[in-house]
Amino acid sequence: MTLRKQLTDILVTLLPSNPVDSIKGTELIRLTRLQLVGNYSDASLRYHFSIMSCDPGSPIAKVEQGQGYYRRSAPLPALSGAQELLALTQGRLDDMSSGAGEMNGAMLRIRKFRAVVTRYFEINGRFPFAFRQAFGKDSPLANLWKYPELVLVDWETGGSPDEEMSLDKTMLAFKQRLGIPPFRLHAARLRIQPSLQTYREDFFQTLAVSMWAQGGELVYAAPIQDEALADGLRRLNASFGVGVTSFGLTAEALDELPRPENILNAHPLESEAIVAKLDLNRIAAPRTRLHLDWAALTTMRNESEETEKLIQWLTRCIDERRAEPFKDE
Repeated sequence: MTLRKQLTDILVTLLPSNPVDSIKGTELIRLTRLQLVGNYSDASLRYHFSIMSCDPGSPIAKVEQGQGYYRRSAPLPALSGAQELLALTQGRLDDMSSGAGEMNGAMLRIRKFRAVVTRYFEINGRFPFAFRQAFGKDSPLANLWKYPELVLVDWETGGSPDEEMSLDKTMLAFKQRLGIPPFRLHAARLRIQPSLQTYREDFFQTLAVSMWAQGGELVYAAPIQDEALADGLRRLNASFGVGVTSFGLTAEALDELPRPENILNAHPLESEAIVAKLDLNRIAAPRTRLHLDWAALTTMRNESEETEKLIQWLTRCIDERRAEPFKDE
């Protein structure tokens, strides 16, 4: 096994996800040697740390204006990332030929937006579950119309989202007898830039991936300023019930935000500062169905390990009568 492959496997377990807790190079070398096979010099390890930290696909990232290293947040899934880039150019491939730097900048904005959405929902009592494997580079294009990027879980019994939410035992038992879930599941699709050319595809894709859930939500980063676009989305919502929200983040505003890792690990005061930059606009509220489509959910479960993880997480919360954020083990 090559040194780089070994480091890729080892660093995932060693590096902290929060840049604030970054590990200095000397300490990282010491920890790495405990698992490393082969006799490599310190200079070789430092060189690989430096080279890998410049690669967006590697697990190691270097703190800005510092010497420490931390674990880079998961890369954008290939399938959804490619669709997002195509949507930004309305499918004109020649617009993507301006260089790797501009494309990397666009991908970083997408990752920042997804981190903002995740953190926003977390601090507002909605528990997000992300689908990633469904959008891997070898996944079929049909998955874009089958799986959401996020499932938002709203527990209907409990307290503050910033602490362990105790679920009411009596209400749980009562709803189970009625066949009503003690939560609402909304499937969400995230997009950067709304446009008259692409909004129908965005909307109906959100509708398609949410048919099994109790509702669907289309979340845009950029503000929706075109009256015709807003009216078009509202008309679709009136017929099909998918909610539409804009976070009011322009490309410039996204560029000014911290890196995705910092957003996901932000402390309460830092999170407040990030939320203060948002200009949320609810274009249309989602219509929530009372029941899940159990047949469709069963089909997804049989075809997707991630759906199985979603169900196991929800079941564990119910069994323990405590709503907790999802942690992939």
